[in-house]
Amino acid sequence: MTPPPVILVTGTCTESMAAATMTMQWDLPGAVVVRHDIDVVKGRLYRIVSDASGVIEHVILDLEHACVSCAIREDIVPTLRRLSDARRWGAIIAHLPVGAEALQVCRVAAWDDETSRHLHISAVVTTINGPQTLDDLMGNDLLVERGVHSAEDDSRGVAETQCAMVEHADMVITVGRAGRTGEELLRALARPGVPLVRGIERVDTSLLMKGVHDHKASEQWIAQVRRGHVPTPTSDDVWTLDLNSTMPFHPERLLEHIERLGGHNFRARGCFWLPTRPEYVCAWDGAGGQLSIGTWSHWEHATPLSRIVVTGTGEGRDELERAFRESLVTDVEAVSYGLAWDTHEDGLEPWLGDIAVA
Repeated sequence: MTPPPVILVTGTCTESMAAATMTMQWDLPGAVVVRHDIDVVKGRLYRIVSDASGVIEHVILDLEHACVSCAIREDIVPTLRRLSDARRWGAIIAHLPVGAEALQVCRVAAWDDETSRHLHISAVVTTINGPQTLDDLMGNDLLVERGVHSAEDDSRGVAETQCAMVEHADMVITVGRAGRTGEELLRALARPGVPLVRGIERVDTSLLMKGVHDHKASEQWIAQVRRGHVPTPTSDDVWTLDLNSTMPFHPERLLEHIERLGGHNFRARGCFWLPTRPEYVCAWDGAGGQLSIGTWSHWEHATPLSRIVVTGTGEGRDELERAFRESLVTDVEAVSYGLAWDTHEDGLEPWLGDIAVA
């Protein structure tokens, strides 16, 4: 038998997520809803399962380490499998913990053969508080400041988290008006073709039931290393800039210009490489004035590139373009020193770790 469709609900606003979940449950009376919440202070995971007949389960679990990864591994995925195997309901609506991305669940369902036979991810729905759209996507609030962090050491920003959710979503729902600029920003971040629904009352649950989740397309859109064409829409309010080069960053100039490149309330993500670490893919992930860089993987036989896609509002494009170009190794330097430098230090050790010595 084909497993029932699973709809994953994500977001950073408790009220917006709950409103979307309840609306879908009302429209799908044959569905079961499973909601997970994390209590960071007590180190507990709360699970509530309900359907049209009422509450079926209300379970409190102690987590050894209260975090999203633990919750997904220890209870969320196993619970979804169990409910799917029961074949009692026509659909499963999974209200994930506030601030938890659906990516981990989708990857387990796609990559683990045993799980993939039991779980059919039909849609990933991301909710956003409409009036808060610009602040949630471009502001500098932290999840902990809003009380929706997922672990004691969760230092993520709201913008970083919400942008990633929008980029991975199969449908974006605004609860309340987002305004023209907010909607344009959501469309620029979301995968091309993903519907933006203005208001929970307009959600087409039949579309979610049919299945709109395309795991391969989602992974390609959120990939650290992006090749080929990336849409760069530009309007009076919102723009996307594709900073792209086959040259590596010069480590000293990268450090010199890091504030010019990453210290803005823009959404920026991508990859870069360094002549001091030519074998490594380095990740670039920024939003709301916060920037994270780190070692991601190896280039293997792929051609290295430095590519950062930035989406923002207002001014700043020209300065970003200049900072990016000024941070790259020049043609003259490439001829003089090559693109693989023999050195033991480059100043980026606090973020990328020590340079491996052969």
